[in-house]
Amino acid sequence: MPPQRVQDPRRHPHGDAPDTADAFRRIAALPEGPERSALRQEVVCAWIPMAARLARRFSNGREPFEDLRQVAQLGLVKAVARYDPAYGTAFEAFAVPTIIGEVKRHVRDNLWAVHVPRRVKELRVQVRAADPELCFPADGHGPAVSRIAAATGLTEQEVRTGQGALGSWTTLSIETAFGRSQDEHPLAETLGRTEPGFDRIVDREALRPLLRALPERDRRILYLRFFREMNQSLIGEELGISQMHVSRLIRRICDSLRDQVAADAA
Repeated sequence: MPPQRVQDPRRHPHGDAPDTADAFRRIAALPEGPERSALRQEVVCAWIPMAARLARRFSNGREPFEDLRQVAQLGLVKAVARYDPAYGTAFEAFAVPTIIGEVKRHVRDNLWAVHVPRRVKELRVQVRAADPELCFPADGHGPAVSRIAAATGLTEQEVRTGQGALGSWTTLSIETAFGRSQDEHPLAETLGRTEPGFDRIVDREALRPLLRALPERDRRILYLRFFREMNQSLIGEELGISQMHVSRLIRRICDSLRDQVAADAA
């Protein structure tokens, strides 16, 4: 027989809490097996409406209610499995915080657009719960950070950390218009771009000590080829060697420099 709903509101703080005390006593007396599992399932089904109601508290449009409801039901299953009537506590007193805790963990771990450490999330909640008058005092005196710190018991650094996390719950598309004027531009146009010249500077600075360490003739060959832009034949004439020899020397020098830069980077 399915559990009957209790009509006397004085027995339960939740109006939709069914009377399953007898079912839990039977569960405690049964050994593990099909009969005990079936009775637990019966109890879970009886409490599902309350689990759904608790889940609805966290339904703000950012997470589908169906997902929240399933998480709340998971918390309910855990509560039924862990509850022991021998402790003398009513099941709803044990189940409600278990279900709410499960939903809160889901919200905390899955609905933040940016990963934020748990401690920072807690600071965000404390800062967000501060009286708005502390953040925007009517008299305009006193920095908001110090006022919030005094009211919450946090340090000023903790307040700043919590304030920094206020915008981490959601993110803006880079196509979002920035500003309110007619000439507003999307955020993407305010972002910096990679400057190819920076890589060239880094490469030059990495090569500078290696070039100084080269033998005089090797430095001379590189200077004539890459700074004076002389071809290999002219370089060979100036140094008194063949064009083919110049080609081999340039290849050897460049390969050696490239290997040294790669080894330093590694």
